[in-house]
Amino acid sequence: MAIELLMSSCLIGQCCRWDAKMGKSCVTPTLHLMLNNGRVAVICPECAGGLDVPRPAAEIEPAKTAADVLSGSGRVVNTEGEDVTAQYVSGAKAALALVQKHGIRVAILKSRSPSCGRDQVYDGTFAGKLIEGRGVTAELLMQHGVKVFDETQIDEALACLEELRKTPAQA
Repeated sequence: MAIELLMSSCLIGQCCRWDAKMGKSCVTPTLHLMLNNGRVAVICPECAGGLDVPRPAAEIEPAKTAADVLSGSGRVVNTEGEDVTAQYVSGAKAALALVQKHGIRVAILKSRSPSCGRDQVYDGTFAGKLIEGRGVTAELLMQHGVKVFDETQIDEALACLEELRKTPAQA
């Protein structure tokens, strides 16, 4: 069977979070079967972009979006004031390369992450305030037609995948 789903590494329990805490596995029986059958590509965009574990927390700078980061008019900065934009963009491109290599059309990514957040991210002030927005990887994948879900939407993601299986991918 072909790889048909992209998933954030932390969501299967890999230790790749910024604070080196183990990710909380969100693997359902269906996802477990898919993982065991090689139908899921797993990536941590931040690690793929060259960041270590642990690493300082990072956020997209205030009043900027992931689209701004991708266009070069916004930055991702960590709590030490370091610009880590290049690593975030590189990781997003690595995720996109996986998607394109395998024809993946659905992704399940970590909510609220500056890389993977789908609906909300932190506001860039490191005050713990969430705002509407996307992470850099989620934005890039969505710009390329990937249906992105987060760990609270696993059933929806699997239903979407099932529907897409009935429809051939467009070139």
